[in-house]
Amino acid sequence: MAEHHFHLTAQWKGGLFGEGQISVGNLVSAVSVPPEMNGPGIGTNPDEMLVGAAATCYLITLAAVLENRGIIPVDITLESEGIVTVEGNKPRFDKIIHRPAIVLENDATEEQLHTVAVLAERAEKACMISKAIHGNVEVTVEANVMVKV
Repeated sequence: MAEHHFHLTAQWKGGLFGEGQISVGNLVSAVSVPPEMNGPGIGTNPDEMLVGAAATCYLITLAAVLENRGIIPVDITLESEGIVTVEGNKPRFDKIIHRPAIVLENDATEEQLHTVAVLAERAEKACMISKAIHGNVEVTVEANVMVKV
């Protein structure tokens, strides 16, 4: 069994509304509380990073699932949205919605379009990050599968 280790270093100055910096792999970024939560909005924040982790994992998993079925799309674009609710002063990350737009060659059949839509849902369930947050954050897929024009 292989193990992969990922290491992050971080530094922080100030209280809750201070700012810091993280470094992990090729990512180096300032971090702070987002302006939506009355923070300074410097760099990125944990909410954006969770959406980013879920989105990139989903996108890569989707490409792999399609390739495993012999389907290589012309293009895949993805918009992902994270929804955080705040009750009193307690924030809770509730939901992530992935909205992939998957473009197939213009000779794709209706059956192929349907198969890709099904695989787009399946990819979310196979994604390692989705599995890690399962039971805590709802993750849904709203796929748009189309042919190249």
